[in-house]
Amino acid sequence: MSSHGTIASGSLKERSISELLFSLCAFYTKNEGRLSSLYAHVLNILGSHIAPAVFPDELALSERIQKRLARQHRESDAMRFIELHQRLSCQSIIQKRGAVIYFLLTLGDDQQIYQPFQQDSLFLNTPGLASSTWSLPGQQSSSMEEKLSSAPSASRITLSSSGIGSMSCKEMSSSTLQAHSNSVLVAHTPMPQYFSTPAALSGSTNQPSHLRPPADDPKSLGVEAKSDSSNAGGPNAIVFTSVEEISEANLLRDILFVFQGIEGKWMHYNQKEDAYRIDEKCLVSPSVKDLCHKLAELGWLYNKVQKFIETRSRDQAYGLVGQSFLAALTSELTEYYRLVAVLEAQQQDCSRSGTLTLKRLVVWTQDPLHRLKFLGVLVDGCKRLKGGALVSALYAYSRHGDPYLKALVNNILTRVYKPINTMLNSWIFDGELVDHFVEFFIASGANVPQEKLWKSKYSLHSPMLPSFVTKELAQKILIIGKSINFLHQRCHDHTQLRVASMKQWYVNEKGEATFSSMTGPSLVKVVDVAYQETSKHLLHVLHNKYNFTKHLKALRRYLLLGQGDFIRHLMDLLDPDLSKPATSLYLHNLTGVLESAIRATNAQFDDQDILTRLDVKLLEASQGDKGWDVFSLHYHVEGPIETVFDEEVMAKYLRVFNFLWRAKRIEYYVANIWKEMMCNCRTLRKTEGLQSILHRCQIMTSTMVHFISQLQYYITFEVMECCWASLEKQVQEAEDLDQIIVAHNDFLRKIAAQCLLDDSDDSKEILVDLRALFNQILEFQQKLSVFFTDCLKDAALRQAFDTQLEKRTLKGEWGTSSKEVDAEEERRTQFIVTCIGYHERRFVVLQEAYEEMLKEFLKRLGQHREQRLQFLCFRLDFNEYYQQPVPSNTTVPKMP
Repeated sequence: MSSHGTIASGSLKERSISELLFSLCAFYTKNEGRLSSLYAHVLNILGSHIAPAVFPDELALSERIQKRLARQHRESDAMRFIELHQRLSCQSIIQKRGAVIYFLLTLGDDQQIYQPFQQDSLFLNTPGLASSTWSLPGQQSSSMEEKLSSAPSASRITLSSSGIGSMSCKEMSSSTLQAHSNSVLVAHTPMPQYFSTPAALSGSTNQPSHLRPPADDPKSLGVEAKSDSSNAGGPNAIVFTSVEEISEANLLRDILFVFQGIEGKWMHYNQKEDAYRIDEKCLVSPSVKDLCHKLAELGWLYNKVQKFIETRSRDQAYGLVGQSFLAALTSELTEYYRLVAVLEAQQQDCSRSGTLTLKRLVVWTQDPLHRLKFLGVLVDGCKRLKGGALVSALYAYSRHGDPYLKALVNNILTRVYKPINTMLNSWIFDGELVDHFVEFFIASGANVPQEKLWKSKYSLHSPMLPSFVTKELAQKILIIGKSINFLHQRCHDHTQLRVASMKQWYVNEKGEATFSSMTGPSLVKVVDVAYQETSKHLLHVLHNKYNFTKHLKALRRYLLLGQGDFIRHLMDLLDPDLSKPATSLYLHNLTGVLESAIRATNAQFDDQDILTRLDVKLLEASQGDKGWDVFSLHYHVEGPIETVFDEEVMAKYLRVFNFLWRAKRIEYYVANIWKEMMCNCRTLRKTEGLQSILHRCQIMTSTMVHFISQLQYYITFEVMECCWASLEKQVQEAEDLDQIIVAHNDFLRKIAAQCLLDDSDDSKEILVDLRALFNQILEFQQKLSVFFTDCLKDAALRQAFDTQLEKRTLKGEWGTSSKEVDAEEERRTQFIVTCIGYHERRFVVLQEAYEEMLKEFLKRLGQHREQRLQFLCFRLDFNEYYQQPVPSNTTVPKMP
């Protein structure tokens, strides 16, 4: 590299490489005390297999040398170097010209790097050499000897034929040996054979002592050695004990093994750290070690994904969605395998081209590392999920700001969502649910009877509902499949719908089925069309083929007492029988009375199918019950309409019917009381002593008539008619069967709430008070009947006495005797005092009890949360009569 002198004399063929190296070192080092250390360092560099982490190309090295010479104002040397480099480029003998130039550049970096006393010397900074392997002058070499002696036998290297072992130490000057007696050199790897030609070394005895290569005296090199006559080198062979040094090519080979999840020769899996680490006995610089550990992360991630695939693939319950996820991961690993194959090919060709280095490998594996890291995140987030839950988790990762990762997840989602899309198509087009591994968001119940197909067989399985499918959309999807199955199995209708032509809705313009084409607006559109078509056809079948509306109106007329003439005539016919004890009733007799009521009223004009379904039902009787307490009407429902009018709904109808029937019975009896009062008061108005009691009875009758008429008006118009009008409107506007069921249940719920039949505590207390008022009215009717019976008997006796008096007078006889008159007067007085007084006291007690109960009823009614009931309270006490305090001078007649 320099033109200041000749490196050595003689031709290259006549001199060995070792002598040339020694001459080169002597040329650069004018100090004889440093010559030996420099020469040993050069041999160590040439004998090492570890190349620099980033090896510049030949052109870059040439430019670097030219710039350095220019900075040192050595333009002539720079021109000389360009000329020599051009001549070197024309030679075909040397193949690795870049390595040669790099070696020369390393030797000529700085004059200070040859000083072994400084920490930043060439010995410490040369790539591939560790600073801990050198002992500086003034330091004891015992620590190094301990390290050498403790090294394993595998790391001992015999250099019997090396250039260092065959050189004579007698040719070294005593001053040179003395200067370097304390330096220590550790040989890391065997020296190449081209440095160990004994014949070449033996022909160099005519050189000056300070230019000759150092002898093989181990003490002169500072190396602890021992003779081993068994070695091939003879008794003078030197055995070096050292820590094993690894070349970059070997590290690359190990790293490629690690990429495939396989431990290498020097890189092993550390279970404690859960990572691949280089063996501690191997000598690698910290920077190279960091690069290796960084690269080994790729293998760790590959192992993680691969183990997840192997583990889950053996799980038969993982399902189709899970297997699709594993297939997507395997596909991603296939791309990774291609990369590893390319890197292996590069590594095998590295010995010739030198293109693959650790740093280049780091750069080339950045994208695969990023991709595998994200796959590892997906594996961690989805390891315990399956079916729709797995799709939801993957969809959450797709909402990523990185377009690269977003595209990766979308590709995986396209594969994973296909089984769900297949199940979805089968459900919305054919009504078939093919879900053997419980992955779909619609579940099917086992052993469900046909009558409960709509309500119980199919339901939403919320844990498997994908997050991008809303609850409203999922409910429509559920209704589509239920409608198809209901039409096939319950209505026996197999009409082909127009929506069947849309089975390929998820294919995009390119004819591909991607995740975006299988979801989003296209999914919403096909679901809406299928929902409208199937629901419309189902409602058409129910209304026209199975007369759903007619049956609904029949329930309103007969079970909710909407057919007034029929109910009134039925009560007239049943009153004699229902007034008897409940145990004396016979069902066939009551059924005959029902048929008579139907034939005698407008009910006879109803559809025969409706009249056939109407029947009598007797409830379980308790002790003391009469026929009125156990009688009820029943409507038989069967076929598809049973889905709406199931057992639970019919039980609600029965409960409402019993309440309405009881209220209608009270209205019936109050009407009889009023009629009886009107008839008997005219007969008894001239009877002495009855005016006050009749007046009291008339007041009580008017109060009860007002109460029951307001109650019936409230039940009939404010409850029944309003709720019925709302139900009719909702049934006409319903888009599917579920909406009809909800509207009908809401209809019954409103009736129950406004008729005090719900389960709230307020309603229960008010209902108890209302039944107590009903009982008071019935008791008043019974006592009034007894009173009128006694009064009519007395009136008959008076009429007989007057008639006898007239007959005798007409015959010219005395009308009565004084004895008969006295007896009649005594009888009438006794009747007024005993019978009339007794009845009056009973009516007074009954009136006061009724008014107290009514006050309590109105008080609770006004506090009820239902607004309509509060308005009923206002109408019942419109003049606030029941809110006035009771007069203090009121006296109650004593009972005898």
